[in-house]
Amino acid sequence: MITSEISVVIPAINEELQIGLAIQSAQNAGAGEVIVVDGGSQDNTVSEAITAGATKVVHSLPGRGVQLNSGAALVTTSQKVILFLHADNRLHKDCLNQICEQQNVIWGAFRQNINSRRFIYRIIEYGNALRVSVRKLPFGDQAIFVRKDVYEKRGGFEEIPLMEDVSFSIKMRRMSKPRLLAGPIEVNCRRWQKKGVLPQTLQNWILQFAYSIGVRPEVLRQWYR
Repeated sequence: MITSEISVVIPAINEELQIGLAIQSAQNAGAGEVIVVDGGSQDNTVSEAITAGATKVVHSLPGRGVQLNSGAALVTTSQKVILFLHADNRLHKDCLNQICEQQNVIWGAFRQNINSRRFIYRIIEYGNALRVSVRKLPFGDQAIFVRKDVYEKRGGFEEIPLMEDVSFSIKMRRMSKPRLLAGPIEVNCRRWQKKGVLPQTLQNWILQFAYSIGVRPEVLRQWYR
């Protein structure tokens, strides 16, 4: 496999300052196509994505699960792997090569580099990588990738208000262990800066636990807001 056989799908909403850099990172990594799915932005996200040279820029209903599935449906038939990239994340230039170097890869994700020098973020990066290694549970901000034929057979993402990445990973780990690659994925630290590192991390843990015991994603979405 070569990097041009990998498609990158980027869901976005009101990401005019971030989307161009995300697209550029996928292009620099050698992606065969970059598909941006806008969920109803009120800013210049769509025009910025077009200017940045995205292969396809389309509209969908809001909701990351809906957007991810909408983008995946537009992936060219000949492509072999789909990588799902958050709009405020960046691929290292070697990320797609790392996927191509794997033997019999089915799905996986990457280690992270949160764009802050604070030591607390190194702990978060380590913990997130450990979650993939031990619990076999990648999250969306680790750039989940999956073989296209497997994605289609497994039915894609659940179109729920929150936890679509967790739901997908739970479904996929029943089939195969995820491959954790070196990456890294550069992650914008803005959500931790907005709420504070500890409050944001605690909220994430609470949401994960609540989901694991059966609290509906619609309820979790209200808590998250």
